[in-house]
Amino acid sequence: MPSVLLTHSNHIYSDPKQAQKMQPYPPLQTILAAAALRANGIAAHLFDPTFDDSPRAFRHAVDRLQPDLIAVCEDDFNFLSKMCLAANRQRARQIAAIAAECGVPAIAHGADATDRAAEYLAFGFAAVLLGEVEQTLVEYAQGRPRDQIAGLFWRSHDSLRRNPPRAPITDLDSLPPPAWDLVDIGQYRSAWTSAHGYFSLNLASSRGCPYRCNWCAKPVYGSRYRVRSPRAVAAEMHHVKSVYRPDHIWFADDIFALATPWAEAFASQVRSLRASLPFKMQSRCDLMARPAAVAALRAAGCEEVWMGVESGSPRVLDRMEKNLAIEDVYAARENLRRHGIRACFFLQFGYPGEDWSDIEATIRLVRETSPDDIGVSVSYPLPGTKFHQIVSGQMGAKANWETSGDLSMIFHGAFSTAFYRALADALHIEVRGGGNPAEAWRKVESLRSAAASEAVA
Repeated sequence: MPSVLLTHSNHIYSDPKQAQKMQPYPPLQTILAAAALRANGIAAHLFDPTFDDSPRAFRHAVDRLQPDLIAVCEDDFNFLSKMCLAANRQRARQIAAIAAECGVPAIAHGADATDRAAEYLAFGFAAVLLGEVEQTLVEYAQGRPRDQIAGLFWRSHDSLRRNPPRAPITDLDSLPPPAWDLVDIGQYRSAWTSAHGYFSLNLASSRGCPYRCNWCAKPVYGSRYRVRSPRAVAAEMHHVKSVYRPDHIWFADDIFALATPWAEAFASQVRSLRASLPFKMQSRCDLMARPAAVAALRAAGCEEVWMGVESGSPRVLDRMEKNLAIEDVYAARENLRRHGIRACFFLQFGYPGEDWSDIEATIRLVRETSPDDIGVSVSYPLPGTKFHQIVSGQMGAKANWETSGDLSMIFHGAFSTAFYRALADALHIEVRGGGNPAEAWRKVESLRSAAASEAVA
């Protein structure tokens, strides 16, 4: 029986923002891939570097397990993987080097490997697995000829080859459940309870997003939305609740419960199976403006929704092709409030064409709606997006953030990186507290005035 050692490149202590938040989740896609290997008679092991990414520990795992193949399989549900951080790329490169030293072939899968497939081969990986990983990984581990494996990027002698893409999985219920037994749940429980007093685990009900925001990269799951049956999701929720006893669930879907009938059926199944746990999820404001959908989510246990508001300026939203009306933000906020669900906003500054009046509109929106929490970022161009095409001529050598809290402007924005970082700090203080808001806003105004003076000069 062939054996595969799976790993990923996300180490919480290498990212100051994530170490401060201390909300680590197991690598869900990685253990889904492990389950697919097992279902096909292939032994699967996991080296999880979330808490310990030392080369010595990984080398020890390779020496102990003697795998036939090493697979850096990123968690495609984790937003850190989607951000294609430079620090994570360097960690993947280090894994490839150790695999080579041990004489074990290594392959890679994930958003960054997809965007930079040739570079990953140069790191020493034998192949990059494009698109959804499960079946491609199984066929590679089984030793199928590489030119016959859909969704594979590889080197044939002196040339690079990209095989035809693999079709998306249409029946997500056909996938085996994640190999949770490979995860040291105790480490995650300890991290969560020490920092927050409760323990959260991650699940996913769907893949893909049908909306076409022009800054959003979808290198793995694409735009075709596929969802598991309400019964299957509720059953997995019940299993996790019974066996691993989390206090909370994070549904890591790009959009959870896209359709109201699905949400209603899910709530019914959760009640029937007694699977209810408090959970948080991601959605859109226009979807959360629907009273029936929100009522169903509340009945299923939803206590927090994060929505991609992005901007309070209709002009900026139109440029982003967000297809969202500002009125939807107000309606969603009030609808969630009525049902006792926390409403949280993702905000994005620095999109091309945004000026101070647009920023003021976003600040005003936040003050008028009083979200329960916000996450602030600056526009971040990733390959494969229309936004990246728009600004690619302005980008220099730095194409990716180093860590998730970087917030560097890597194209020519209206203001400096220092301004946007100060703006993010001021808004976070205003919403969350914990600082001097007057001082924070004075810093924003000082940097804005300096930019205006430079423009005049």
